[in-house]
Amino acid sequence: MPRRWTPAEERSKSLELKRLYVRENKTIGEIGKLLGIAEQTVFQRLERLGIPTAPERKATYAARRRQDVVVPKCYTAKLAEFFGIMLGDGRLAPYQVVVTLGTKEYGYARHVCWLMEELFGVLARVAVRGSGYRDVYLGSLDLVEWFKREGLVHNKVRFQVDIPAWIFSRREFLNAFVRGFFDTDGSVYALRFGTQLSFTNRSAPLLRSLRRALLLLGYHPSMVSSYCIYLTRRDEIVRFFREVRPANIKHRQRFAAILGR
Repeated sequence: MPRRWTPAEERSKSLELKRLYVRENKTIGEIGKLLGIAEQTVFQRLERLGIPTAPERKATYAARRRQDVVVPKCYTAKLAEFFGIMLGDGRLAPYQVVVTLGTKEYGYARHVCWLMEELFGVLARVAVRGSGYRDVYLGSLDLVEWFKREGLVHNKVRFQVDIPAWIFSRREFLNAFVRGFFDTDGSVYALRFGTQLSFTNRSAPLLRSLRRALLLLGYHPSMVSSYCIYLTRRDEIVRFFREVRPANIKHRQRFAAILGR
């Protein structure tokens, strides 16, 4: 974890960002390149130092309002699944919707690309980091603003996000949301005397709502414990894979291996 700034460092960072962002009117992306840090880090520093963001004042603002992206007009099961993905491994950058996946999730990255195209009408891009992790992303200021209005934030842990209320309006929405969330923040594994399915997240309100969702779907989840919820009844885990139908192949393969023991 990075160390805290000293008061002198904080003043220096504040003056630097005010000069670049306010007086020189540089964009967050331009500042990131100048300082050698990620756009998200620049955005977080602006928030931390209390410097208001004003993207509409930047010369590139109009160009970021793409005309080819479809902003959702109604709630659907596919959208519920994508919210599950976003509340698991997704994030909002200043101008992008991003899902970060592991080194062995190439197949699932393709599924996320397909889902984003189905929902938003354009192809998402995939960037592979030096570590092998994959960022599936779509640049659209309008889309980022829409997701913020729907309750998503730039820092999910700090602001303790929750599941949107509309997802509880239909059983198919609940199933789809749980699928997306399990695909990104879930796991299934063998215990010495059984099998366990888990969901892990650092947002307490989200986990409490997820537990409620599982109860409404007829499961018997554990209480929230150390940022986790568990399903341990074998018949319910089998039903989970049959009815929720996880899209992440790594979960399906692992569960098949457990059943075949």
